[in-house]
Amino acid sequence: MNNLALKELLYKMADDLLILGHRNSEWTGMGPLLEEDIAFSSMAQDKIGQSHALFQLLQQLGEQAPDTVAFTRNAEQFHNCVLVELPNQEYDFSLIRHFLFDTADALRWEMLTRSSYEPLAQLARKIQGELRYHTLHANTWVKQLGSATEESIGRLQHSLETALPYALGMFEKSPYEQDLITDGIFEGETKLQEAWKKEVEKVISSTSLRLPDWKIVTPAYGGRAGKHSEHLQPMLDEMSEVFRMDPTAEW
Repeated sequence: MNNLALKELLYKMADDLLILGHRNSEWTGMGPLLEEDIAFSSMAQDKIGQSHALFQLLQQLGEQAPDTVAFTRNAEQFHNCVLVELPNQEYDFSLIRHFLFDTADALRWEMLTRSSYEPLAQLARKIQGELRYHTLHANTWVKQLGSATEESIGRLQHSLETALPYALGMFEKSPYEQDLITDGIFEGETKLQEAWKKEVEKVISSTSLRLPDWKIVTPAYGGRAGKHSEHLQPMLDEMSEVFRMDPTAEW
Protein backbone atom coordinates (compact mmCIF):
# COMPACT_ATOMS: atom_id res chain seq x y z
CA MET A 1 0.00 0.00 0.00
CA ASN A 2 1.31 3.44 -0.97
CA ASN A 3 1.38 5.43 2.28
CA LEU A 4 1.94 8.73 0.45
CA ALA A 5 -1.22 8.13 -1.57
CA LEU A 6 -3.20 7.27 1.56
CA LYS A 7 -1.92 10.32 3.46
CA GLU A 8 -2.77 12.65 0.57
CA LEU A 9 -6.33 11.32 0.53
CA LEU A 10 -6.72 11.67 4.30
CA TYR A 11 -5.27 15.18 4.31
CA LYS A 12 -7.55 16.53 1.60
CA MET A 13 -10.63 15.04 3.25
CA ALA A 14 -9.64 16.27 6.72
CA ASP A 15 -8.81 19.75 5.43
CA ASP A 16 -12.09 20.03 3.50
CA LEU A 17 -14.05 19.13 6.61
CA LEU A 18 -12.06 21.33 8.98
CA ILE A 19 -12.35 24.43 6.78
CA LEU A 20 -16.01 24.00 5.85
CA GLY A 21 -16.80 23.15 9.46
CA HIS A 22 -15.35 26.51 10.45
CA ARG A 23 -17.26 28.31 7.71
CA ASN A 24 -20.51 26.65 8.80
CA SER A 25 -19.84 27.65 12.41
CA GLU A 26 -19.84 31.29 11.31
CA TRP A 27 -23.62 31.00 10.84
CA THR A 28 -24.06 30.50 14.59
CA GLY A 29 -26.21 33.41 15.73
CA MET A 30 -26.50 34.66 12.14
CA GLY A 31 -28.86 32.20 10.45
CA PRO A 32 -32.01 33.42 8.67
CA LEU A 33 -34.08 31.17 10.96
CA LEU A 34 -33.35 29.78 14.41
CA GLU A 35 -33.65 26.27 12.98
CA GLU A 36 -30.99 27.04 10.37
CA ASP A 37 -28.79 28.60 13.02
CA ILE A 38 -28.93 25.30 14.90
CA ALA A 39 -28.64 23.14 11.78
CA PHE A 40 -25.47 24.80 10.47
CA SER A 41 -23.93 24.79 13.94
CA SER A 42 -24.69 21.08 14.31
CA MET A 43 -23.26 20.26 10.88
CA ALA A 44 -20.16 22.30 11.73
CA GLN A 45 -19.61 20.18 14.84
CA ASP A 46 -20.01 17.00 12.80
CA LYS A 47 -17.52 18.11 10.18
CA ILE A 48 -14.90 19.20 12.69
CA GLY A 49 -15.34 15.92 14.55
CA GLN A 50 -14.89 13.97 11.31
CA SER A 51 -11.78 15.97 10.45
CA HIS A 52 -10.34 15.21 13.88
CA ALA A 53 -10.92 11.50 13.32
CA LEU A 54 -9.04 11.72 10.00
CA PHE A 55 -6.17 13.63 11.61
CA GLN A 56 -6.00 10.84 14.18
CA LEU A 57 -5.61 8.30 11.35
CA LEU A 58 -2.83 10.46 9.94
CA GLN A 59 -1.10 10.50 13.33
CA GLN A 60 -1.21 6.68 13.33
CA LEU A 61 0.60 6.86 9.97
CA GLY A 62 3.40 8.97 11.45
CA GLU A 63 2.10 12.51 11.03
CA GLN A 64 2.02 15.06 13.88
CA ALA A 65 -0.75 15.32 16.49
CA PRO A 66 -4.17 16.54 15.28
CA ASP A 67 -3.94 19.93 17.01
CA THR A 68 -0.51 20.60 15.56
CA VAL A 69 -1.57 19.59 12.05
CA ALA A 70 -4.82 21.54 12.20
CA PHE A 71 -3.54 24.78 13.69
CA THR A 72 0.12 25.31 12.74
CA ARG A 73 0.19 24.88 8.97
CA ASN A 74 0.08 27.81 6.55
CA ALA A 75 -2.38 28.08 3.67
CA GLU A 76 -0.05 26.57 1.08
CA GLN A 77 0.24 23.43 3.23
CA PHE A 78 -3.52 22.79 3.19
CA HIS A 79 -5.06 20.34 0.71
CA ASN A 80 -8.69 21.51 0.81
CA CYS A 81 -10.56 22.48 -2.34
CA VAL A 82 -11.13 26.20 -2.81
CA LEU A 83 -14.93 25.78 -2.55
CA VAL A 84 -14.87 25.27 1.20
CA GLU A 85 -12.72 28.30 2.02
CA LEU A 86 -14.83 30.91 0.21
CA PRO A 87 -16.68 33.37 2.50
CA ASN A 88 -20.24 32.45 3.41
CA GLN A 89 -21.78 35.44 1.59
CA GLU A 90 -25.60 35.34 1.77
CA TYR A 91 -27.52 32.28 2.90
CA ASP A 92 -28.29 31.22 -0.69
CA PHE A 93 -24.57 30.73 -1.45
CA SER A 94 -23.94 28.80 1.77
CA LEU A 95 -26.94 26.57 1.05
CA ILE A 96 -25.77 25.79 -2.49
CA ARG A 97 -22.24 25.09 -1.26
CA HIS A 98 -23.69 22.86 1.46
CA PHE A 99 -25.72 20.96 -1.16
CA LEU A 100 -22.87 20.54 -3.64
CA PHE A 101 -20.23 19.62 -1.07
CA ASP A 102 -22.29 17.32 1.14
CA THR A 103 -23.65 15.41 -1.84
CA ALA A 104 -20.08 14.63 -2.85
CA ASP A 105 -18.95 14.05 0.73
CA ALA A 106 -21.68 11.48 1.43
CA LEU A 107 -20.86 9.62 -1.79
CA ARG A 108 -17.13 9.68 -1.02
CA TRP A 109 -17.64 8.22 2.45
CA GLU A 110 -20.03 5.59 1.06
CA MET A 111 -17.34 4.52 -1.41
CA LEU A 112 -14.82 4.41 1.43
CA THR A 113 -16.89 1.87 3.37
CA ARG A 114 -15.35 -0.56 0.85
CA SER A 115 -11.77 0.74 1.27
CA SER A 116 -8.97 -1.78 1.63
CA TYR A 117 -7.56 0.42 4.41
CA GLU A 118 -9.70 -0.98 7.20
CA PRO A 119 -9.36 1.91 9.72
CA LEU A 120 -10.78 4.27 7.07
CA ALA A 121 -13.51 1.81 6.10
CA GLN A 122 -14.51 1.47 9.77
CA LEU A 123 -14.68 5.26 10.18
CA ALA A 124 -16.77 5.57 7.03
CA ARG A 125 -19.29 3.05 8.31
CA LYS A 126 -19.42 4.78 11.68
CA ILE A 127 -20.45 8.21 10.39
CA GLN A 128 -23.08 7.17 7.82
CA GLY A 129 -25.92 8.46 10.03
CA GLU A 130 -24.45 11.96 10.28
CA LEU A 131 -24.02 12.15 6.52
CA ARG A 132 -27.62 11.16 5.81
CA TYR A 133 -28.82 14.10 7.91
CA HIS A 134 -26.55 16.53 6.06
CA THR A 135 -27.75 15.52 2.61
CA LEU A 136 -31.40 15.40 3.72
CA HIS A 137 -31.13 18.93 5.07
CA ALA A 138 -29.47 20.26 1.92
CA ASN A 139 -31.84 18.54 -0.49
CA THR A 140 -34.93 19.66 1.42
CA TRP A 141 -34.01 23.34 1.39
CA VAL A 142 -32.76 23.38 -2.22
CA LYS A 143 -36.00 21.77 -3.38
CA GLN A 144 -38.13 24.12 -1.30
CA LEU A 145 -36.38 27.40 -2.12
CA GLY A 146 -35.59 26.32 -5.67
CA SER A 147 -39.31 26.09 -6.39
CA ALA A 148 -40.64 28.96 -4.27
CA THR A 149 -40.60 32.64 -5.22
CA GLU A 150 -38.99 34.38 -8.17
CA GLU A 151 -36.48 35.94 -5.78
CA SER A 152 -35.47 32.68 -4.08
CA ILE A 153 -35.12 30.89 -7.40
CA GLY A 154 -33.07 33.74 -8.84
CA ARG A 155 -30.77 33.87 -5.83
CA LEU A 156 -30.15 30.11 -5.82
CA GLN A 157 -29.62 30.09 -9.58
CA HIS A 158 -26.96 32.77 -9.31
CA SER A 159 -25.23 30.97 -6.44
CA LEU A 160 -25.39 27.65 -8.30
CA GLU A 161 -23.67 29.15 -11.33
CA THR A 162 -21.08 30.85 -9.11
CA ALA A 163 -20.30 27.74 -7.06
CA LEU A 164 -20.20 25.06 -9.77
CA PRO A 165 -16.63 25.71 -11.02
CA TYR A 166 -15.39 25.54 -7.43
CA ALA A 167 -17.48 22.43 -6.78
CA LEU A 168 -15.84 20.65 -9.71
CA GLY A 169 -12.54 21.48 -8.02
CA MET A 170 -13.47 18.95 -5.34
CA PHE A 171 -12.58 16.21 -7.83
CA GLU A 172 -9.06 17.39 -8.64
CA LYS A 173 -7.09 14.18 -9.01
CA SER A 174 -4.34 13.10 -6.65
CA PRO A 175 -0.80 12.63 -8.02
CA TYR A 176 -1.26 9.11 -6.66
CA GLU A 177 -4.72 8.53 -8.14
CA GLN A 178 -3.87 5.26 -9.85
CA ASP A 179 -2.18 3.91 -6.73
CA LEU A 180 -5.30 4.61 -4.68
CA ILE A 181 -7.43 2.74 -7.19
CA THR A 182 -5.01 -0.16 -7.70
CA ASP A 183 -4.53 -0.65 -3.95
CA GLY A 184 -8.29 -0.55 -3.38
CA ILE A 185 -8.02 2.40 -0.98
CA PHE A 186 -10.41 4.61 -2.96
CA GLU A 187 -12.28 4.09 -6.22
CA GLY A 188 -11.13 7.39 -7.68
CA GLU A 189 -12.24 10.95 -8.32
CA THR A 190 -13.63 10.22 -11.79
CA LYS A 191 -16.07 7.62 -10.47
CA LEU A 192 -17.02 9.90 -7.58
CA GLN A 193 -17.62 12.87 -9.87
CA GLU A 194 -19.87 10.82 -12.17
CA ALA A 195 -22.00 9.67 -9.23
CA TRP A 196 -22.12 13.23 -7.85
CA LYS A 197 -23.32 14.69 -11.15
CA LYS A 198 -26.19 12.20 -11.27
CA GLU A 199 -27.28 13.09 -7.72
CA VAL A 200 -27.02 16.84 -8.37
CA GLU A 201 -28.99 16.53 -11.61
CA LYS A 202 -31.65 14.48 -9.84
CA VAL A 203 -32.25 17.09 -7.14
CA ILE A 204 -32.02 20.12 -9.43
CA SER A 205 -34.47 18.55 -11.91
CA SER A 206 -37.13 18.63 -9.18
CA THR A 207 -36.81 22.42 -8.85
CA SER A 208 -37.09 25.47 -11.11
CA LEU A 209 -33.30 25.78 -11.18
CA ARG A 210 -31.21 25.04 -14.28
CA LEU A 211 -27.83 23.39 -14.49
CA PRO A 212 -25.49 24.75 -17.16
CA ASP A 213 -23.92 22.36 -19.64
CA TRP A 214 -21.18 20.59 -17.67
CA LYS A 215 -18.88 20.90 -20.69
CA ILE A 216 -18.73 24.70 -20.44
CA VAL A 217 -17.99 24.82 -16.69
CA THR A 218 -14.25 25.17 -16.07
CA PRO A 219 -13.19 23.47 -12.81
CA ALA A 220 -11.41 25.68 -10.27
CA TYR A 221 -8.42 23.45 -9.51
CA GLY A 222 -5.39 24.21 -7.38
CA GLY A 223 -6.54 23.79 -3.80
CA ARG A 224 -5.38 20.17 -3.57
CA ALA A 225 -1.89 21.38 -4.50
CA GLY A 226 -1.85 24.23 -1.97
CA LYS A 227 -2.93 27.00 -4.36
CA HIS A 228 -5.68 28.83 -2.50
CA SER A 229 -7.70 32.02 -2.61
CA GLU A 230 -6.83 35.08 -0.55
CA HIS A 231 -9.53 34.04 1.92
CA LEU A 232 -7.83 30.98 3.43
CA GLN A 233 -4.86 32.43 5.32
CA PRO A 234 -6.89 35.05 7.26
CA MET A 235 -9.31 32.28 8.19
CA LEU A 236 -6.47 30.05 9.41
CA ASP A 237 -5.05 32.92 11.45
CA GLU A 238 -8.43 33.28 13.16
CA MET A 239 -8.83 29.53 13.69
CA SER A 240 -5.40 29.12 15.24
CA GLU A 241 -5.46 32.19 17.48
CA VAL A 242 -6.26 30.33 20.70
CA PHE A 243 -3.89 27.45 19.93
CA ARG A 244 -1.01 29.81 19.24
CA MET A 245 -1.67 31.57 22.57
CA ASP A 246 -2.01 28.28 24.46
CA PRO A 247 -0.67 25.20 22.63
CA THR A 248 -1.88 23.01 25.51
CA ALA A 249 -5.53 23.83 24.72
CA GLU A 250 -7.55 20.89 23.37
CA TRP A 251 -10.33 20.84 20.74
